[in-house]
Amino acid sequence: MKFLRVKMCVAFFAALILFSFQPAYWQSKFIKVDQDGTISYIPDEKGNIIPDFSRVGYHKGNRDIPVLPIVKTLSPSGSSTDEAAIQSAINELSKRDPDKNGFRGAILLKKGVYKIPGTIHINASGIVLRGEGDEQYGTKLIATGKDKRNLISISGQGSLAEVTGSRRKIADSYVPVGAFSFMLESASGLKAGDKIVVLRPGTKNWISDIKMDQIVERQGTKQWQAKEYDLHFEREITKIEGNKVFIDNPVVMAMEANYGGGEIYKYSFNNRIAEVGIENMRFESEYANDTDEEHSWIAVEINKAENCWVKNVTSKYFAYSCVSLENDAKFITIRDSKCLDAKSVITGGRRYSFNNDGQLNLFMNLETTEGRHDFVTGAKVLGPNVFYNCKASQTHADIGPHHRWAVGTLYDNVQTDGAINVQDRGKMGSGHGWSGANQVVWNCKAKEAAVQNPWASAKNYCIGFQGKKAGGAFPDRTDGEWEGHNQPGLTPPSLYRAQLEARQNSKEE
Repeated sequence: MKFLRVKMCVAFFAALILFSFQPAYWQSKFIKVDQDGTISYIPDEKGNIIPDFSRVGYHKGNRDIPVLPIVKTLSPSGSSTDEAAIQSAINELSKRDPDKNGFRGAILLKKGVYKIPGTIHINASGIVLRGEGDEQYGTKLIATGKDKRNLISISGQGSLAEVTGSRRKIADSYVPVGAFSFMLESASGLKAGDKIVVLRPGTKNWISDIKMDQIVERQGTKQWQAKEYDLHFEREITKIEGNKVFIDNPVVMAMEANYGGGEIYKYSFNNRIAEVGIENMRFESEYANDTDEEHSWIAVEINKAENCWVKNVTSKYFAYSCVSLENDAKFITIRDSKCLDAKSVITGGRRYSFNNDGQLNLFMNLETTEGRHDFVTGAKVLGPNVFYNCKASQTHADIGPHHRWAVGTLYDNVQTDGAINVQDRGKMGSGHGWSGANQVVWNCKAKEAAVQNPWASAKNYCIGFQGKKAGGAFPDRTDGEWEGHNQPGLTPPSLYRAQLEARQNSKEE
């Protein structure tokens, strides 16, 4: 009996010790998740909330990435170039009529090495370029030669054009961040399904209040000009009630009457392509040495395209990025991919491993090594956009919005051995200034982070961050909305996943 009591005591204290090391689960004061997965958002004094980031990526996350049937198969030639054969197959497929879903089919590149001295272009919808694996002995495309170029370029033509006579003024004096609706002075001529731009104008008094006309100068510094900071958010009308318009993705930059309010207008974008995919292959660039820059810069660049994807790819030795999304790329999903061992001088304008300049895009399950700005946005990048479950190692600079007022990005479960920063970058570059607005850093881990609030019009959030809190380039700037610093157990562990599941459970589109 004595022995039994001893065993019971040992078991009790072992359980007590184990329990004491379990994290205390906690929820943010900004977002509450009920047991059924429903999310409640707690507004600030102006009605702003953390926005819903779940409607990004391929078809807003409402469809799985399709598996297109193979219509043509190629094998490596063993010669100095396979570019012409691949391009010819793409051109041939481009001439076919797409099916009812907009698909033309997949070109399969069998295992082996394909040498590409130039750039492969995909300029038509519904085409997938598929390999047989991104491992060393899978399907490997090598960018040969010394030209600075993209290995694969995916792009339609044309540009966004305002429909004449469709502009309408927003009547509300303040439309908060997170809102899915607002009042117009008149909704005449509008209907559900219309593609619109929600315009948040740049004004002189706004630029002055965020002090971006007062950047401490060095040679080449440019003060921000109001006319350059009109923000054009692409949206779709989901319904109309009188003069109240509902949209498919939230407002991520408050519309403020004292800064010009806001407007909407219908638009067209003729010849923007869609339903293009790159899958299951490896990209490498030839290079002369670790600082060589006379070789391929980007493995896959996408522009003037929507509802496309890149998945299960690995790039090595490129100077700039594995995937770069340009300004007119939207609803793109980049997933399950790696950008490794960049080769370039380690300085500005290089090693942006996964770069996003577009709208409504999703980057998930990514890994990088030897990058500078690994998961990054550029100037005036308009959200929502999401980086989820991404890891960077052997980094040479920080992760986060890089410059000039990127709006509405979620960094969710991002890990790095470097820094994550959302800050005023001042005179860096040619006057980077406030890098990001309404950015959310959720359950991320880094060596250090600086997350600060702009002087006006926006907030930035750092919730559940693990790592050192840093002062940033300007330690006198106001802290962002920090919560749960170095406190494990944040619930939900992923904001993006929780928002997506809540929406899917509610059967919302």
